[in-house]
Amino acid sequence: MAGTYEDRDGLIWVDGKLVDWRATSVHLLTHAMHYASSVFEGERAYNGKIFESRRHSERLLASGKMLDVNIPYTVDEIEAAKYEVMTANGLTDAYVRAIAWRGSGEDMGISSSRNPVHLAIATWEWGSYYGDAKTKGAKLDISRWKRPSPETAPVHAKAAGLYMICTISKHEAEAKGCSDALFMDFRNYVAEATGANIFFVKDGEVHTPTPDVFLNGITRQTVIGMLRDKQIKVHERHIMPEELESFEQCWLTGTAAEVTPVGQIGTYNFEVGALTRDIAQSYEELVRV
Repeated sequence: MAGTYEDRDGLIWVDGKLVDWRATSVHLLTHAMHYASSVFEGERAYNGKIFESRRHSERLLASGKMLDVNIPYTVDEIEAAKYEVMTANGLTDAYVRAIAWRGSGEDMGISSSRNPVHLAIATWEWGSYYGDAKTKGAKLDISRWKRPSPETAPVHAKAAGLYMICTISKHEAEAKGCSDALFMDFRNYVAEATGANIFFVKDGEVHTPTPDVFLNGITRQTVIGMLRDKQIKVHERHIMPEELESFEQCWLTGTAAEVTPVGQIGTYNFEVGALTRDIAQSYEELVRV
């Protein structure tokens, strides 16, 4: 699929109807555009099956409730819509983006309870999120921004507004020749990358930050389960930045990232070791069952 994301062939599911890709639009006074009243999900389909599809749909509804964006569809209806639009576009291996937002209506200010909530689902072919980093290892910058406290933002929602610092940080990282950036949280613990959770290996055991101020990714949860099935000890804990020097391997997890090795974070280097390669291969096999 070529061209910009607004100029492509295909269909997008919008509020119960399949609409020509180029014909989809929202009004300039859409509440979400001004006040970030929007939540979304990113999913991948392999061989015609969306991995952990239902969990993503459930999380979309939960995210909406956290923002008082009550999505007027059930999990079953969202599930049916995702497969409908994939079929309509003739896709079996695809990225699936569901997004819900508060639209334009009677209100145009902070309050928007009288404005309708919309849902759209788009699908397209999408390769490796980090390119050749899947084999060579990604290079990460360390962001100057911090993941916020749960007292200041709905940190467990997949909310569009929470990605503002992700975009800034990723742009700054790319300007330095990096693939992504690593966040610390407001307490200065290691948190996550801009769109992926992070894992470290030391002495054959795995360490990963406790997801108490960021999204506990579905891929993250899947990988932890896989590691434990392999009898590998996993420590979910707070990790200090100075510990980075002691870790031997590192990888990222996420729907887009899948399992991507990390070769460098700032001045710290990591090997793309046997455990990293094994878990990446095992994940690849799992999603294609």
